[in-house]
Amino acid sequence: MNIFISSARRGLEEERDSLSGLISALGHMPVRFEDFSAQTTPSREACLAALASADVCLFLLGPKYGHIFPETGQSATHDEWMAARAAGMTRLVYRKLNVEFEPAQVDFTRIVQAYATGVFRDSFETTSELQTKVVQKIRELDAGTSPLSFARLTESPDLRWTVDDKGINPLAGNNVPLLELHVLPLNFVGHSDRELEQISASLVDRIRTTGLIRGDVALTPSRSQDHVAVSVPSGRPRSWDAPQPGELSEVRLYKTGQVSTRATLPKDGLGSILDPEALPQQIADLLKFIGSLNIVQQDRIVVAAGVSCSALASVDRFNPHQSRRSAQLSRHSNFTLRTEADESVTLAALGAGAEEVAGPLSRALVRQHRTAR
Repeated sequence: MNIFISSARRGLEEERDSLSGLISALGHMPVRFEDFSAQTTPSREACLAALASADVCLFLLGPKYGHIFPETGQSATHDEWMAARAAGMTRLVYRKLNVEFEPAQVDFTRIVQAYATGVFRDSFETTSELQTKVVQKIRELDAGTSPLSFARLTESPDLRWTVDDKGINPLAGNNVPLLELHVLPLNFVGHSDRELEQISASLVDRIRTTGLIRGDVALTPSRSQDHVAVSVPSGRPRSWDAPQPGELSEVRLYKTGQVSTRATLPKDGLGSILDPEALPQQIADLLKFIGSLNIVQQDRIVVAAGVSCSALASVDRFNPHQSRRSAQLSRHSNFTLRTEADESVTLAALGAGAEEVAGPLSRALVRQHRTAR
């Protein structure tokens, strides 16, 4: 594992230096700004780039807030905290006791401690105590402890299913089976008109920044009363019978905070394919894509998936090199597959836990398909 150590250096010099060697001794790679910067003040860009390559982010909260970057008005540690949350990264937080925190650090600590779920938190007084606790936690991670935690919902969430909304549907009328993936943050008051307008202005750039869409693909934004959307045209044209992997076709952000994607399923000359092996990876990739948009910030979310026009898709294996010679379609009229949104999960579902969440979702969709029975 790559373990990123995030903290101000002042007031935590001994602890930071001891953890680097400790993590290496446990067989993992420590990542910290001292190792890639000759400057006393770390480069914000370098820190965030290093964080993106890490599997775990270990935060140390000491007396100092750290250097404030004019671009964000926040310290490096504060920026790294927000980036790690947005990515759904496993976060370990250790607070130093019996030291006086400066006012800005008190405020930042209050932000970190406001999140009761999805984050492991502890405290320490001495360097040796910190080392003991970090060793124990890393060994738990080595044992395969999931970064996710699930909780049953007491009431049905207010999810918007794209298939039910005909207001903006760039593929309407084409009878194309589409995979829908929805992420709804819990305990979120929603976006105001002003906030939705601001995010709308940056949504195309956010999508391009993920690297999922080629730079020469024209993205088309649109707006309705309760959501903004960006439609994505299909990739380079291919012959009608050439196998094609699934592709992102639309991204939506609702005023409720829900982020939704639609994507085509893999297909060949005989139609769309609900592949029990390829579908989990496609859902996991979409979850990580939503996380990389850096829109959802709440620590608990609801995730749901569906497939529209599913009678036109067959449960089969997708071969990217050769079309099938036969396909079994459902004899039933058109129907929609939907997973039941009956529990919440931590934000790690949009990052390190994406594959774990994607598996049950894909299996539920395949089970519902009439030809799978």
